[in-house]
Amino acid sequence: MNFFNDIKIILLLCLTLGLAPFFPEPHIWGKLRWIAGGAEGMQLMDWFDVLLHGFPFLLLLRYIVLRLKRS
Repeated sequence: MNFFNDIKIILLLCLTLGLAPFFPEPHIWGKLRWIAGGAEGMQLMDWFDVLLHGFPFLLLLRYIVLRLKRS
């Protein structure tokens, strides 16, 4: 089975890597708020964090788009 097309693995990645650490707020949420506020003071490591924590959600979006195109 292809890793990128397995919805169970994609959802697991979204709930773990995508949202970790969970407290006080999901990491990706804090980074997205920072970017929406102008991304002032963001360094290369912060952008890498956005990519790392956002990748599972990009996979989920890709999966949904491919499923909609098939039907």
